[in-house]
Amino acid sequence: MKNVLTLIFGALLLWNGAFAQSAFPGERGKNLDIATREDIWDREPNGFLEEFVRVERDEVIAFAIYTQQSGSLKMTAQLFPLKPNEKREVTLELKKNGEWKKAKTATVNYPGWYAQLRIDNWDGSKDVPYRVTHSGGATFEGLIRKDPINKQEIVVASMSCNSSRDRGDRESIVANVRAHDPDLLFFAGDQSYDHRELTAGWTWFGFLYRDIIRDRPTITIIDDHDIGQGNFWGEGGIIADATDGSSGGYYYPHEYIKMIHDQSTWHLPDPYDSTPIEQGIQVYYTDVKVGEVSFAVIEDRKFKSGPKGKIPEMGPRPDHINDESYDRNTVDLPGLKLLGDRQVHFLNEWSQDWEGVEMKAVLSQTAFTGAVHLHGSFDEGRLLADLDSNAWPQTGRNKALTAIRRAWAPHLCGDQHLAVVVQHGIENHRDGPFGFTNPALVNTIYGRWWWPENGEAGGGTPIDNELEWTGDYLDGLGNRMTMHAYANPNFKSMNEARDLSAQGGETNLEDGYGIARFNKSTRTITFECWPRFGDVTKPGAKQYAGWPLTIRQEDNDGREVYGYLPELVFEGMNDPVVQVIEESSGEVLYTVRIQGDTFLPKVYSNGKYTVKAGKDRPDEFKKTGLKPTAKKIKVKL
Repeated sequence: MKNVLTLIFGALLLWNGAFAQSAFPGERGKNLDIATREDIWDREPNGFLEEFVRVERDEVIAFAIYTQQSGSLKMTAQLFPLKPNEKREVTLELKKNGEWKKAKTATVNYPGWYAQLRIDNWDGSKDVPYRVTHSGGATFEGLIRKDPINKQEIVVASMSCNSSRDRGDRESIVANVRAHDPDLLFFAGDQSYDHRELTAGWTWFGFLYRDIIRDRPTITIIDDHDIGQGNFWGEGGIIADATDGSSGGYYYPHEYIKMIHDQSTWHLPDPYDSTPIEQGIQVYYTDVKVGEVSFAVIEDRKFKSGPKGKIPEMGPRPDHINDESYDRNTVDLPGLKLLGDRQVHFLNEWSQDWEGVEMKAVLSQTAFTGAVHLHGSFDEGRLLADLDSNAWPQTGRNKALTAIRRAWAPHLCGDQHLAVVVQHGIENHRDGPFGFTNPALVNTIYGRWWWPENGEAGGGTPIDNELEWTGDYLDGLGNRMTMHAYANPNFKSMNEARDLSAQGGETNLEDGYGIARFNKSTRTITFECWPRFGDVTKPGAKQYAGWPLTIRQEDNDGREVYGYLPELVFEGMNDPVVQVIEESSGEVLYTVRIQGDTFLPKVYSNGKYTVKAGKDRPDEFKKTGLKPTAKKIKVKL
């Protein structure tokens, strides 16, 4: 008996000792990032991720990810775990005149196994080959692309939700996205679902997609699963009481959260306002300019209020509503936040700054409408309203959409596992900007369906495509929306989806990726939605039904036109920035870069208006007291 107790006691000591080296503090931190901890070399691997991260020593650089803008190159190199005797340093080399030249050296940070490389005074007008090297013989090569300012069409690949329940390759996605040759990659979140193993999960994600990441600017932003939670309402950085996140805040130690931010977002251009939130957690909201298109990157989870304890519970969870009779005003309470004051201020400032910019768009994690009826299960998953989207709180949603509309900008996002194109309504149907939610890259985590219970098409002017349920609707929170396209899964449960996925081949789970094309000559945006499998280079390759869909830039402000101000004529200035302000309220209606040297400003009610204009901001000319008129009266500025 004594020997048995001794063995048990020894085993407990070994078990406790394994967690004594945790890189993160407290009870919540002790089981995190075990697969990539320093001491993994002292034990046998256990499971897929622990096997995956143990690579040959000349392969320890998993991938590198970068952006370049305004004279600064920022790159993060992600490594597999290093051994104790291996140097924790990488070098960035650039090829000039056919020879590799050392440009920067950086320390490999632990925990996380990443290195941050920055070069200021960067010349963004040239393609520059690069490679990241490690003293053990590993290299990772790619191309830092020049800013494509001379291209008339800027192409963005929009992706999210990279299921960890399918550990297979992503070769079909990578090959198809590469065939589109996008100028920018946008990963909207849920790159990893490995909640307690986020370094290994992030490394696995980047390894899967590194052959498109290596040679083009890439935006990766953080959603709920990327911080190890099932859902996430940031509440400005407070500590959450559970991993479901409904109380608001972050569940895991802030050291873990900061590491994830560094890995995923440090390579973005510097934040608009870098002031940390509570617990010292970083912010990353910023704008990324590629080819004279400006993309505002916002964090639509970080400042948002959590529903638990703030609103009545009307469903199986604090964030789900199934009570058909509920008063929508009871969930849109004063003081609730969506983007937060800081980000709304950023969007309003961004909408007025057009330096080096022809068109604009907004990128974030999730959608500004509840475009889902069935959640998780086709037969049992009907839900009236889901507070885990930007549809709630409604006042914050409308404030955000109004700010986005001022720049005539569309919105790209992921998260929902259901591809849709909608036009948002703020005060009326079709008066707000368009939104494109991409499909899940791999749809084996959580299926969703657009399936109106009455089985009827929406109202308003009919939408011209083959889909049945399009037109004007209200979502479960009373928000106005107009459905233009949707791609419902063809399975009825997640078990069925996983079984289909396990069969391999070209099984269609309505997963895939989005493409957005910004045409600067025609000022149009085209949304494309491509399935995961297939070959886009083959003749007759088909997108999902309802796509492609093209809108005009000005369609992102769909308010009914009351009249037009006198025609503006700009002498000695071509393509200026024009701003229209309603004088009675002081509201900026829109700020846009026009084409040519004349412009007929549209307005939406009677009254007096101020028009401002300038080369890159509306700060050089000003005309007040203008009234709508049916005649084309020219005003020289």
